[in-house]
Amino acid sequence: MSARPDAVATTAATAVEPAATAVVTAVVETVATESADPCCAAPLPVLGRDVTVPLVTGGEVTYAALDYAASAPALQRVWDDVAAYAPYYGSVHRGAGYLSQLSTDLFENSRATVAEFLGCRPGDQVVFTRSTTDSLNLLAAAVPAGCEVFVFETEHHASLLPWRDARVTYLNAPRTPAQAVETLERALADRDPHGPALVCVTGASNVTGELWPVKELAAAAHAHGARIVLDAAQLAPHHPVSVAELDVDWVAFSGHKLYAPFGSGVLAGRADWLQDSQPYLAGGGASRKVARRADGGVDVEWHTTAARHEAGSPNVIGVYSIASACKALAEAGFDALVAHENHLIATVRAGLAEVPEVRVLSLFGDDAPRVGVISFVVEGWNSSHFAAALSAEYGIGVRDGLFCAHPLVRTLLGSDPQDPGECGAPETAPGERSLNAIRVSFGAGTPDEHVERFVNAVKELVRNGARWKYRTEDGRCVPDRG
Repeated sequence: MSARPDAVATTAATAVEPAATAVVTAVVETVATESADPCCAAPLPVLGRDVTVPLVTGGEVTYAALDYAASAPALQRVWDDVAAYAPYYGSVHRGAGYLSQLSTDLFENSRATVAEFLGCRPGDQVVFTRSTTDSLNLLAAAVPAGCEVFVFETEHHASLLPWRDARVTYLNAPRTPAQAVETLERALADRDPHGPALVCVTGASNVTGELWPVKELAAAAHAHGARIVLDAAQLAPHHPVSVAELDVDWVAFSGHKLYAPFGSGVLAGRADWLQDSQPYLAGGGASRKVARRADGGVDVEWHTTAARHEAGSPNVIGVYSIASACKALAEAGFDALVAHENHLIATVRAGLAEVPEVRVLSLFGDDAPRVGVISFVVEGWNSSHFAAALSAEYGIGVRDGLFCAHPLVRTLLGSDPQDPGECGAPETAPGERSLNAIRVSFGAGTPDEHVERFVNAVKELVRNGARWKYRTEDGRCVPDRG
C-alpha cells in the first residue's frame, strides 16, 4: 500500500481534496523524473548536497557529508513528500474532522508500508518509536521475567545496555562470522532450556561496517529455544531486510539513518511479548478503557495492538517520512544502491591502503562483505585532531571517538579495559597515542567526488601535516583561532 497522501484510502472513501492531489501529484512527477534520469540514479538526491562551508584556511567548499553512520541526510524525495502533506496535518485517531481522518489513514498506511519494506509476517506488529535505542529499550521492558539475554561485546550501546532487568551474558568479539555462530551456540547450550531467552545482534557494525551472519545466528538461537532481535540501524539503509527471510523475531531501526528526519524509529516483529507486557508508556492512546472502581481506584484495559506501546500523540510526520524513505529505497532498487556503494567502498579502501600510516579496523578481515562504514587510525596522529583537520581544512565531515561502541573499539585497538578514553577528543597532544578512531561513512546520497576528496585529504594530511593549529575545547579538537 502506498504511503502518499493522494493514495490514502480514507474512512469516508474519498480522495484528498483536489488542491492536495495537485500538489502531491506534482511532487510525485518531479521525483519520478529525477529518479528516472540515469545521471541521478546514483547517488540519490539528498538535502544539503549543494551546501557550502567555510574553510579555516580561507574560501568555501561544497560540504562532503561522510558521517552517514551517525545520521544520513534526508532524501529530497522524503522532504518533498512531507512538504506536500504538511498543509493537511491533523490530529490522529478518533478525530472526526476530514484532516484528522486523512492523517490517521496516512499514519496507519505508513505502518503497512514499513511492514512491507521489512518483509513482516502475518501477525507481526510494527510499533513506531523515537529511535533504534528507544525500540530496544521498549523490547527490554517487554521481555518476560527471568529472561536471559545474550549480546556480543561488539554491539552499539543501544543494543548493549538496555537489558537492565534481565540476566545478561556478554559474548566476546568473534574474529570470523563462523566463530560468531559457534560462540553463540556454546553460550546457548549452557543456559536453562526451559526459560525465556533473547539474542540481540547487529546486522552491520557501526564501527567496521562488516555484515554479520544474521540468518545463521537466528537459526542457532531458535535451535536452542531463544528468540532474536536484529539491530538493523546500519543494515536497513544499505541492504534489504526481511524479517521472514532472516527468520528474526524482531527488527529495530531509526529513521534518521534511513534518509528520514530525526525523531522516529521502528520496532517490528512478534506481538506476544509486546502484548503481554505493561505499556512502555502509560497514557492516552495506549488505553482502550479506563473506569473508576468502587474503592476509588482505576481499572485500565490496554490495547493489544501496536497502540499499546504508542501512548501520546504520535510523530505522524516522522512516521510518514520513514514510510516515504522505505518506498524511495525500494523503488530505487537495492541492487543498484549496493553496486553504487560497493564502488565507493572500493575507492576508499584502495586509497587508504596506499597510506602505510593508516590502519583500517576490522573484525572479520579485508574480504568480509560490508556496508559503507570504515574506521581507521593514523600512526602519529590523535584521531580527533585528524578529524578536525579534515573538517576545517577540507570541508569533510567524518566522526572520531569510540562511536558508542566502546568495548568493540577497545578490542580493535588492543587496549586494556582500564585505559582512559571516551567519545570526543582525549586530553592528548597531536601525535600521542589516543584511544579513539576516525570513521568515514557514506551511502545512497554520496557522490564519487566526496570520497575522492576524502582519500586525497587523508594522503595530504599524512604527507604534509595540518596547515592550522588546533586545541581541545569542551572535549573537542577545534581550530585555534588565536
